[in-house]
Amino acid sequence: MINRRKLILTSFYTGLSLFSYNRILAQEAVKKTSSGKTLHNISSYRYQKWENHFKSIIDGAILSDTKSKCLHFWIGKNNFYKIYPTSVPLTPELTRTGYTKIIKKVVGPDWRPTESMRKRDPQLPEYMPPGPDNPLGTHALYLSWPNYRIHGTSDTRKIGRQSSSGCIGLYNEHIEEIFNLVKIGIPVRLI
Repeated sequence: MINRRKLILTSFYTGLSLFSYNRILAQEAVKKTSSGKTLHNISSYRYQKWENHFKSIIDGAILSDTKSKCLHFWIGKNNFYKIYPTSVPLTPELTRTGYTKIIKKVVGPDWRPTESMRKRDPQLPEYMPPGPDNPLGTHALYLSWPNYRIHGTSDTRKIGRQSSSGCIGLYNEHIEEIFNLVKIGIPVRLI
């Protein structure tokens, strides 16, 4: 006959040791200094202050952080500030950084892949009219750089990933919200 007390204690200590082992593994997922400061940010999100990038946000300003895959939008009226998840360019070679501005706003944009896009993927059509299959989604903000846009997407799996040929992609409902708030000419910075 098994000693009931011994069985309970053995089960308890086995469970405790498994719990301790899992707890140690979980703590190793985030590397910390000896003082307890986190060495890296798992989500890669970086807080941004508009003052570090723009002279004013009275009429609005957009900052797209390609490393953290998010777009910051400020507008001075009523101190409006919002952050949106984005898709970003596939490679550093496709990623243009610096200052630009919005030069055009289009509801239901059409799409013509660039020559370099068609070289990379010969299956791309020469032209795609507005609609649910259009990769620019429902709205597009054209930047002063040729062929660069901030736009919606018909493929929501791309958000939060490196998946574009240079543009910044947003969920359709997010680009629609920004689209209705921005004016032509507001500054945009990509970092």
